[in-house]
Order: sequence, then structure tokens, then C-alpha cells
Amino acid sequence: MNNLKTAFWMALLTSVAVAAGYLIGGAAGTVVAFSLALLMNGFAYWFSDRVALAVAGAREVSVADAPALHRMVESLAVAFGTPKPRVYMSSDTSPNAFATGRNPRHAAVCVTAGLLQALNEEELRGVLAHELAHVRNRDILISSVVAVLAGWITMLATFAQWSLWLGGANRDDERGGGISGLVGLLLMVVLAPIAATLVQLAISRSREYEADRTGALVGRALPLASALQKLDLATHRLPSERAQPVFAHLYIVNPLSSQVLAGLFSTHPPVQERVRRLETMARQASWHGRPTAESWA
Repeated sequence: MNNLKTAFWMALLTSVAVAAGYLIGGAAGTVVAFSLALLMNGFAYWFSDRVALAVAGAREVSVADAPALHRMVESLAVAFGTPKPRVYMSSDTSPNAFATGRNPRHAAVCVTAGLLQALNEEELRGVLAHELAHVRNRDILISSVVAVLAGWITMLATFAQWSLWLGGANRDDERGGGISGLVGLLLMVVLAPIAATLVQLAISRSREYEADRTGALVGRALPLASALQKLDLATHRLPSERAQPVFAHLYIVNPLSSQVLAGLFSTHPPVQERVRRLETMARQASWHGRPTAESWA
């Protein structure tokens, strides 16, 4: 199912890119945009995880570098029945984490330096369980691909802005110029970045709830709830040094929540609601001996 959803979002963002190409360069721009869209789709599928890790300033850490972290990741992978993902660390002092990759066999989990300092062992396990839940639920491909393609759509909006400055509306109507071309370019400049953010929002919020639920079954609900509260407070006080808007939805909490527009178009569900659901789940577990599906409603 997630593969079908990934294909759908690829097709949708490709259509937006082709429309942008027409508005910027007429028929020739359409051909160029479509060709580039095919290349970007392939690039996003195979290399989106590397892009996400590079943007985060992450480096792979060995077992010798972080034995406790590796042991925790390995035990959670066994619990989830997935291959152990590669382990990365970012020097970012804002506490956060994310998972990426095209499938469970090619997955990576990244934690920031701030995360290791902010959380105790149980809370850290809860966060890592959430991230491995994304791996188990096969969320990582669609999230990573959409991040790269959303970034490309935003870049096209910048090209459209340059086209306006360079007289893009002076082309004849057959080439996408004239008044209609001017209006189209203006709409592209304004709406394309918003559309990219809305796409991220559409694929992110429900997945965060599900990863919380799945992760809590292994990493326990209350430590994850406590970790979310700490991370939410910390990211408001200390915004990420490395996170970019197009990759913000990959993180367990919004790394840009201190920014006004980022908060307005948040790709994450409210932390208070996530905590409420986790606490309800924990109460159900204490009453019945284990969490139930009803506890997540």
C-alpha cells in the first residue's frame, strides 16, 4: 500500500513540476520539466536517504563509537522483526531523531547530539522505538521521497520568480506568455512552496500517530510521552541548527517549531494530543495487562 502511495505522490508532484515547466518555458519548458521530473523521481527513490542524512550533517557511527546506542537499536530491531538499521549521529544540539531509507533492509536511524544529552535511557529507547516503528511500518520511503520532491518543487518556484524578473510574461500566448502566463507564474511563485508543505503535512500526521502507537508497544508508552514533552519544549527553546523545512516531517518532533510559519504549517500533530493518546494507552495497559487498539481512539 505504501508503495502505491509513494507512486501517487511522485505522479502528483511530477504533474506540478510539468505545469511549472510550461509556465516558465512554454512547450520546451514542459519537455525539460518532465525529463527532469523522471530523473528526480529516480534520484529520490535511490538517494533520498543520503540527501536527508547529508542535510542533517549526520555521520555513521560504529559499534565502537556508540556501543550503548547500537545495543539499543539492535534490541529494538529484533523486537520489531526488522533488520538492524544503520546508525547515524548529527552534531545538532537541538534534541531530535529521524529514520530514513527506501525499505527496512536499507534503513538508517539518526539521532542528534542534543537528544543523547536531553533524555534518560528509557526515554531514548522510546524515541528509537518510534523511529524503528516507521521502519517497520514502511513509512520511510514515502517520507524521504516526498522530502526531496517537495524541495524540487520549491526550487521550481524560485525559477518561476527569476522568470518573472527576466520578462517571462513577454512570451506570446502559445508559449505560455501574455497575461495568463504572468498570472500563472505569480501563482507558481506563491502557491508551489505552500503546496509542497501541504503534501508533507498530508503524509506525515497520521504516520506520526501510528509510529507512536507501534513504538509504544515495544518501547513503552509513558517514556515516549515524557520524551515527546521534553523534545517539544527543547525545540521551542533551541531550534535546530541543521534541519531544513522540506525535511522537517522526517523528525519525531517538528525541529522548526519555534518559527512562526513552520508552526502555522506544522507537519506534525500536536504534541499534547500525542501525549494524551500515549497516556491513555498506558492506562489501558495497566488495566488490561496490555495496550489495546481501542486505547488509541
